[in-house]
Amino acid sequence: MKTSFSVGLSTGDLQTVRACAKADLHTHCGANSDREYIRQRTGRDIAPLSVPLKSMDEMHAWSKANLAELFDGPQGRALWIEASFVRALKDGLTRIEFGDDVWMVTQGLGSPQELVESITRIHTRVAPHVEWIPQLGLSRHCELQWLQEWMAPWLELGFHKTLDLSGDELAQPIEVFKPLYRAAKAKGMRLKAHVGEWGTAEDVQHAVEVLELDEVQHGIAAAGSKSVMRFLADHRIRLNVCPTSNILLGRVESLSSHPIRTLYDAGVKVTVNTDDALVFGKYLSEEFLGLFQAGLFTADELDEIRCNALNDG
Repeated sequence: MKTSFSVGLSTGDLQTVRACAKADLHTHCGANSDREYIRQRTGRDIAPLSVPLKSMDEMHAWSKANLAELFDGPQGRALWIEASFVRALKDGLTRIEFGDDVWMVTQGLGSPQELVESITRIHTRVAPHVEWIPQLGLSRHCELQWLQEWMAPWLELGFHKTLDLSGDELAQPIEVFKPLYRAAKAKGMRLKAHVGEWGTAEDVQHAVEVLELDEVQHGIAAAGSKSVMRFLADHRIRLNVCPTSNILLGRVESLSSHPIRTLYDAGVKVTVNTDDALVFGKYLSEEFLGLFQAGLFTADELDEIRCNALNDG
């Protein structure tokens, strides 16, 4: 028997798709905000990208020009948290992962305890029935000694459930971050990292082995190697893929040619996510509908992928 989600996809009924439980496991700070909520609160309409960029440098420049001042200071931080939960409610998300990067302790906005309490209060007020999984972020661009210093009070707090590493994949060797991941694993955190968006299939496997990852953010380069895909499938490493992001950052030409299909056919567990909904202009329901309408998956296959994200592992 087909689910409401499958029926919604098959009939092109976006509202039905939105009404079904979904999880967004790959999002970033204010960039996962609801566009209309931001417009109502600030009078600024953040038009999403419409043509592919050529590099992460262009992405950083766009974000600095359009988002940086918007989310500065305690009021800006509160705005992006509220707008993130509003987006979750509008899109039928029952689960979402996001949080602060460890460097937030340098911004004069409070201790890790205070920062966690502020998100928790907003979560309780805006979207108490949405499961929020607090994620702690690291930047590849920061020196190890800084990250260790900044990360220590967050780990001592013991609140966050997942750890993620993002930024330029070529900024530093993945081995640099191994001590941080061992410390997070000792705290029982689920381990993730951005890899295989710009790098190679071999980079994906290497990162999983060195950091002992449970999940990979993006990981689409793995589709270029049968042996790496077999490794991921055998070790049940989940890839949290962001189709529209991959297109608008020039990593994939189109939805119909997206390597998520190759990964799925190889037995790799994949999920569909937004990455930066405010930047790329697609909410999760639209990501699913787009993949169906591009002929990449059947409605039932996408329903299976949807369910992959609603539980750990």
